[in-house]
Amino acid sequence: MRVFKFGGASVKDADAIRNVAAILEGYKNEKLVVVISAMGKTTNGLEAVTNAYYDQTGEATALFEAIKDELLATAAELFEVVPEALKEDLAGIFTKIEEWVNEHHRVPFNFIYDQIVSAGELLSTTLISHFLSSKGIANQWLDIRKYIKTDNTYREGQVNWSLTTANVQAGFIPVLEKQLIVTQGFLGGTVENFTTTLGREGSDYTAAILSNALNADSMTVWKDVPAILNADPRVIKDTIPIPRLSYYEAVEMTYYGAKVIHPKTIKPLQNKNIPLHVRSFIDTAEVGTTIHGDETRDLLPTIIVFDRDQLLLSISSKDFSFMAEDNLAHIYQLFAKYRIKTNLSQNGAISFKACIDYKPNRIKELLIDLLKDYNLQTTANVEIVTLRHYTPTSVKLYTKGRDVLMTQKGRDTVQMVVKA
Repeated sequence: MRVFKFGGASVKDADAIRNVAAILEGYKNEKLVVVISAMGKTTNGLEAVTNAYYDQTGEATALFEAIKDELLATAAELFEVVPEALKEDLAGIFTKIEEWVNEHHRVPFNFIYDQIVSAGELLSTTLISHFLSSKGIANQWLDIRKYIKTDNTYREGQVNWSLTTANVQAGFIPVLEKQLIVTQGFLGGTVENFTTTLGREGSDYTAAILSNALNADSMTVWKDVPAILNADPRVIKDTIPIPRLSYYEAVEMTYYGAKVIHPKTIKPLQNKNIPLHVRSFIDTAEVGTTIHGDETRDLLPTIIVFDRDQLLLSISSKDFSFMAEDNLAHIYQLFAKYRIKTNLSQNGAISFKACIDYKPNRIKELLIDLLKDYNLQTTANVEIVTLRHYTPTSVKLYTKGRDVLMTQKGRDTVQMVVKA
């Protein structure tokens, strides 16, 4: 049994959806779970709807209408005559989101975000499931929110593994005996049946959860690159494909900000020793990359990761007291309170520096709390350059002409905070 994941770029329009159907045609007689993201930039559009609703700008309805129109236009391209059953299924999703958009009661932002933004995956999988059926690929659409159960941490739901595993095994295995399954990435549900999301770009994680629960033979992520590369090809010209990576190396890459897979993806796979394949949906003849459990050190090129949109915080004690365990514990408690991840940190006698993702909504409250006890300086518009398996030459190359604000160097990895 296999689990496939197709991201937004792979289902961005009618031609892309036809390509996915062509790929699945070769696997229609296998036990297969297909996890699909929202189409193209739909999630961005739904985030705009959510912001407009929350800020009460009056634009939420018009923004959602534009998303509906684009989805329906894609359906019209895929079918000579759009099936009535598809129209009804889409209308049900549209109506539910419109009910949320027209809700006048003030609700927490993270809660309403999950209720509205989740429409992207529900719409894409509904459309694609109907299209696959029209092409003779028997499939069953399943609502992942009934199976992956989380707590009430909206926008970053924490999975209840025992309940989720039991749900998935009971609901998925009987269906897989007859046909492939189409379901949504990124989404979960609470025991009260409210929608949660698993973190931005969380569809990889969904596929890993299902792989773990179903004891899959493998998981495959279909991307627009031939394999995992040693750098982002949009930034670095001469990238190098990496045919094999250990789980450990993959975790390191994602931790430092590489966008190859969602950071939470590896653990559920490693726990069951399930290989992860990264393949190209553009050129299916490419062998791609296999992420595996063999911890034998592969010969790897220098891996370059640029983690942009960072904020450098410089925190110092107001009374000249040492930045010792009590102060550091307090600072990290505040980071945890506001769900702030420190991507790079360094402390001196009376100061502590941390580079964090620039997320204005969370950071504003963090800074207010920090200013109660500490002096604070912020430097915006910085990025972290990480070189894993670095050489002296690579360090010189990626620091040449750059204003380096902070450096950390270990045996395998060097990280530098630089002005963007």
